[in-house]
Amino acid sequence: MRVAVVGAGVIGVCTAYFLAEAGHEVVVIERRNNVAEEASFGEPGIFAANSIAPWAAPGMPSAFFSALWKSCSPIRLDSKLSPAMWGWIRLWKKECELARYQINRERMFRLSSYSSDIMLQLRDRYQLDYEQSSGFVQLFRTEQDRQLAQTALKFLTDHDIRHTALDADGIRQIEPALGNSAALAGGIFFPDDGAGNCPLFTRQMRSLAQALGVEFHFGTTVRSIAQQDGGVMLQIDEHNFSADAVVLATGADSAGLLHGLGMHIPTYPIKNYAATVAIRNFDAAPIAALMDEHYKVAITRMDNRIRIAGTAELGARNTARSSDQNAAIQAGEIQAGALHTLLTVANDWFPDACNYNTATFWSSSSLMLPDGPPVIGATAHKNVFVNIGHGTSGWTMAAGAGKLVSAVVSGTATEIDISGLSAARYA
Repeated sequence: MRVAVVGAGVIGVCTAYFLAEAGHEVVVIERRNNVAEEASFGEPGIFAANSIAPWAAPGMPSAFFSALWKSCSPIRLDSKLSPAMWGWIRLWKKECELARYQINRERMFRLSSYSSDIMLQLRDRYQLDYEQSSGFVQLFRTEQDRQLAQTALKFLTDHDIRHTALDADGIRQIEPALGNSAALAGGIFFPDDGAGNCPLFTRQMRSLAQALGVEFHFGTTVRSIAQQDGGVMLQIDEHNFSADAVVLATGADSAGLLHGLGMHIPTYPIKNYAATVAIRNFDAAPIAALMDEHYKVAITRMDNRIRIAGTAELGARNTARSSDQNAAIQAGEIQAGALHTLLTVANDWFPDACNYNTATFWSSSSLMLPDGPPVIGATAHKNVFVNIGHGTSGWTMAAGAGKLVSAVVSGTATEIDISGLSAARYA
C-alpha cells in the first residue's frame, strides 16, 4: 500500500521504517525542516523500559498539587486555566487509583519491554551508536518519596523486573560524584535501563528508512484528512495527497486532525523543558542516567554533555530553543520557574560538573493521555491509524510501537498483545 505517515519525530520515523520493511510505499510528511525537531529533540534521553510508569499513580495528586505554588515544582499550570485542562485533570485523578495504576503500568511495561527488545535488534543489526549508556537511578530526597515508590516497588517485584532498592550510601557507590547539598533518602537502581541521544537515533533511523525507499517531505503541514475512494485524502497546505492509508504520529498536534475526523480521545498538550550543557569537570559528572523523583527531573550524560529535562506545564504550547535564558523568558517562550527547577536540581546533584550558565535551553510540547499508555493501531475510520500519546516516554516506546502499528496496517498478527493500547479503550 501507499502509506502516509504524518510526523517525523522518533515515533513517526520508526513507524515509517517498519512500514517500509513490511513492503509498503511510505511517505513521511513533516512541518519542520528535519526529523526530531520538536518533542524528540528535547527528549530527556532516558531509555527505561523497566522503570517506565504512568504519572497517574497513588498519592500523586496530593504530591503534585501541594508543590504547585513552590519555586521548584515538577508541575505547572498554564495561566489560562481552561475548562478543558480541568476536565483532563479530573480524568487523570481517577486514573491515580491503585487498580487503574496497575492496569496502566502493565500496559506501558508490556509495550516498552517489547520496544527494548526491538531496539536491541536494530542496534545489533546496524551497529548503531547513539551515545547510549547503561544504568538508571531513581533518586529519593525524602522519606515521603520513598513511600510514594512502594506501589512501584511492588509492581517491580511482582513482574520479576531487575532492580535494587538502595539506601543513600548504596546510591553514592553507583554515583560517587553526587553532591552533598541535597538530602538523599535512597533510591532504586535499574541495571538494564539506560540513556542515549534520541535525536541522533532518529536521524540514524531516517537514513535506514530512506535506504528502504521512504520519502521524507519537510516544511509541509497536513491541514485535514478525509476518507476517499477506499483510501484517504490529505490536504497538505494548498494541495491534496492521496494514499491508501495514513498513520498519525503527530504528537502534540494530533488534536486538530483527530477532531476533524470526529475522534474524541482525551489528549492534552504538556509543555516540557530541557537544558543541555557541556561538561567542564568529567570527574564530577554523572555515570548513569538519573531521575530526581521529587522534582521529576532527569539528568543524563550524552558523551561530553549533560541534559537536564523535566517540569510538566499543562496546557502551554510552543517550541523554543535558546542559549540566552533571559531573552527566552522575556519572549514568553520559556518559563522562568521551570528553568529554575532544572538548574536547581542540576546544581544540587552535580554542582561542579558544568558551568550551567552556558546551557542551551529548549521547550516543546508532547501529548499526554490521562491514563498513561499511548494509543496505537486502528481507529473507527478505515485506513486511518494512530501512534500517539506517548508523553515523555516516546523514545522508550518508539521502536516497539512503530513495529506494532506496521503489523496492524499490514493486517498481520502483532508479536505481542496490544489489548488496552488502541483507541477502542476510549470508545
